[in-house]
Amino acid sequence: MKTDLTDTTASKINKALVKGRRAIGTPAVGMVLTLVIVTDEENAYDALKAANDASREHPSRTLVVIKRVSRSPRDRTQSRLDAEVRVGADAGTGETVVLRLYGEVADHAQSVVLPLLLPDAPVVVWWPVDAPIDPAGDPLGALAQRRVTDTYSSEQPVRELTARAGTYTPGDTDLSWTRITPWRSMLAAALDQVSVEVKAVEVEGEEFNPSCELLAMWLADRLDVPVRRSLSSGPGLTAVRMETSNGPITLDRADGSLATLSIDGQPDRAVALKRRDTAELIAEELRRLDPDDTYASALRFGVHRLNVPDGPADVAEEQVAPAAEASSEGPSAKGEPDDGEAPAQAPAPEAAEPPALKPVPSGLAGNGRAAK
Repeated sequence: MKTDLTDTTASKINKALVKGRRAIGTPAVGMVLTLVIVTDEENAYDALKAANDASREHPSRTLVVIKRVSRSPRDRTQSRLDAEVRVGADAGTGETVVLRLYGEVADHAQSVVLPLLLPDAPVVVWWPVDAPIDPAGDPLGALAQRRVTDTYSSEQPVRELTARAGTYTPGDTDLSWTRITPWRSMLAAALDQVSVEVKAVEVEGEEFNPSCELLAMWLADRLDVPVRRSLSSGPGLTAVRMETSNGPITLDRADGSLATLSIDGQPDRAVALKRRDTAELIAEELRRLDPDDTYASALRFGVHRLNVPDGPADVAEEQVAPAAEASSEGPSAKGEPDDGEAPAQAPAPEAAEPPALKPVPSGLAGNGRAAK
C-alpha cells in the first residue's frame, strides 16, 4: 500500500503510517530498529531495494532522506516536504517512508526525521554515497547508535580512509570493511590449523579498492609483520599470501566467487568466497549495534604505514634523485601528493642524509611497527 503526501508534515506522515497498518490488518508495530538512509535521487532506488531485502532479516522502519536541489532562487526560499508512505508488500517486512526535502528544510533534516523514529528502538544511519567525513558530527548521525558509510563510493577512497581514522567515533563502520569479513574469517581459520610464525604478508587487489587497504591494515595490526600491498586487475580482492616459518599460506581468488586455500604440506582446498551484494552487507551490519573495536584498531593503524610498491607514490620514491635534483622536480617526485603549492627547495646539507631519502622497504621498522 502506497500513500503520497505533498507539502506535508511529520504529524501527517505518522497518521498515514497508522492508517496504512490498519488497512492491511497489522495495527501492531513489530519492528526492531529505524534505518535512516541519506542519499540522492540517483542512488535512492538501489539503496531502498537493498534495505527492503535486509528487512526480511531485520524488520525495520526505513526512512529515506532525499535532499532535492531547487532550480531557481525563488524555489530555494520555499520550504516543502513531500513524502511517500509504503506499508505491507511494498515495504518488505517493515515500513518505508521516502522523504523529499525542498528549500531550507533540507538543511534541517534531523527535525523532520526525529518525530518519525520508532520509540525505544535503536537508530542506524546509512550513507550509500557522499557520506560526511565525520558521521558522528552530522546532525542525522548524532541521532544514531550506528553510522554506516561506504568508502568505495568516494572519489579518493584511500585518502578518505585516512580522514575517517582521524574522526572515528565508536559506532562508525564502513561497508568496505564488511566486504572483507569472509576473508578475515578464512585467514584466521587457516592460521588456526597450523602452528607457524608469520614473517610477511602480501595483499593483492584492484586499485582504488579500500577493502584491500583495510585488510592489509588489519593483518599488519594483528600480526605485527610487514604487509605489502600489490595491484591486480581484480575483481576486488584477489589474493593474500603469507610467508611463514613452515612455508607459504595462500588464499587466491581470481574469479570473484571461488577461492583456493593453499597451505604448505596440505592439499589445496576450494572455498566459496563470492562477492556479496549490498543487501547482504547491510544485513550483516544490522546484526550488531555495538562499536566495532576491531575495525577501529585496523583503521587507526594508518594507510601510510603500509608498503605499496606497485603504487605511483612508491614508484616515485624509488626514483628519487639526489636532493639538488629533487628540489627542481617538486613534491610529486618524492611520492607526495602535488597539492599545487610551490615545491620547497632542499638545502645542500640534506643531500648527505640518506635516511631522509630512502624509504623503509616495508613501511615498518625493527619490531614491525611503523617508522615515523
